[in-house]
Amino acid sequence: MSSEDKEAQEDELLALASIYDEDEFKRADSAQGGETRICLELPQNFKIFMSGSPTECLQNRGFEYTICFLPPLVLNFELPPDYPSVSPPVFTLSSKWLSPTQLTALCKHLDNLWEENRGCVVLFAWMQFLKEETLAYLNITSPYELKLCHQENRQSRTSLFPLNAELDDCGAAGAATAQEEILDERAVQDVESLSSLIGEILDFDQAQQKKCFNSKMFLCSICFSEKLGSECMYFMECRHIYCKSCLKDYFEIQIRDGQVHCLSCPEPKCSSVATPGQVKELVGEELFARYDRLLLQSSLDLMADVVYCPRPCCQTPVMQEPGCTMGICSSCNYAFCTVCKMTYHGVSPCKVTAEKLMALRNEYQEADEATKIFLEQRYGKRVIQKALEEVESRKWLEKNSKACPCCGTPIEKLDGCNKMTCTGCRQYFCWLCMGSLSRVNPYRHFNDTSSPCFNRLFQAMNVDGDFWDAENED
Repeated sequence: MSSEDKEAQEDELLALASIYDEDEFKRADSAQGGETRICLELPQNFKIFMSGSPTECLQNRGFEYTICFLPPLVLNFELPPDYPSVSPPVFTLSSKWLSPTQLTALCKHLDNLWEENRGCVVLFAWMQFLKEETLAYLNITSPYELKLCHQENRQSRTSLFPLNAELDDCGAAGAATAQEEILDERAVQDVESLSSLIGEILDFDQAQQKKCFNSKMFLCSICFSEKLGSECMYFMECRHIYCKSCLKDYFEIQIRDGQVHCLSCPEPKCSSVATPGQVKELVGEELFARYDRLLLQSSLDLMADVVYCPRPCCQTPVMQEPGCTMGICSSCNYAFCTVCKMTYHGVSPCKVTAEKLMALRNEYQEADEATKIFLEQRYGKRVIQKALEEVESRKWLEKNSKACPCCGTPIEKLDGCNKMTCTGCRQYFCWLCMGSLSRVNPYRHFNDTSSPCFNRLFQAMNVDGDFWDAENED
């Protein structure tokens, strides 16, 4: 190696190390060489479209994804002793999403760049071309459609051929014949299947977006402080950004109150909801366990075929068979009625308490015809009829009777004077003021001038359908 070549190589490697960060350029430890990872700058709203053979990755066919980043092109190189004066760098070019045909076209263009700059260092020119001109050179536009094909030549691995990557005669001329062309040994497609490629592309895109987010400054909409993205979090749907400290306090309060479905974006009228992963990142292990438990329980509550064991010490979710009212707890083996939650009673109607009877009456009266039929099947027509009769009886008693002041028995006054006798406890009482009367002389109440009912024994008495007031008699 001449001193000029050695000096040129060292200068070039040092320059590349100063221009690119460690993710983009890494110098080899044991030889004059290294690896460059080149991420292309994609147009805004760049889309990739997956298609495949009917037998492979059927579940992924026909899906379109909008991405911001594609996995990098990887250029591995080694510098010969007589580089750059005589020989070009020895290299391989690999990619996950470019086909061997496309990579072959790029390798040829790198060779052309060397021929144009023979005798000069060329690595930076190669990297700039790959970063800035790859899409245009291969005629790759959005949406970028990938299709699985197989090659019968020396590279037997599965290859991906973009349908819209037609190469012209000026750039990658003869490469448009694709399968008939002999592929460059330096072109390496690092992918096994379409499904693995999809996963790798989406994972890489998400990781890169997070990396860019973490390096920028954002204004928290709660505390109005500017913080690095690494100290912030955004909701996936709306992209509203808040600092992790504010969201942590917000999430913890909601979870302690049992409002696991209220972990939504604090922005007014925004319906975006935090993902379980975001919640787990912010709150402690104990609170997340509570959140996870409540979220599961609320989800089970929404399932019509899931009921809970009614035993207070158990409460295990139980699957309910369609058309069956019996539930058997898998934990405590308690057999219960899924309607009334009491011990299973077979085909006999559910026993309804007085409080439940009142609620059932109201529910039945306000229900539509379909609901009424359901309630009759659920509780039995007899129970429903009893509830309705109870309602009518209460209404009639409220309108036509008064409760005994001693025992509360409803008493109806059909005719006669205002001295009443309770049919339940035989207590005398006044119909007008509902006061209890003396058993020795119950009429003294009506003859005492200091009594409020003085001389009103026969007041408002019904005689032949007409009320007669003794005080107004001539």
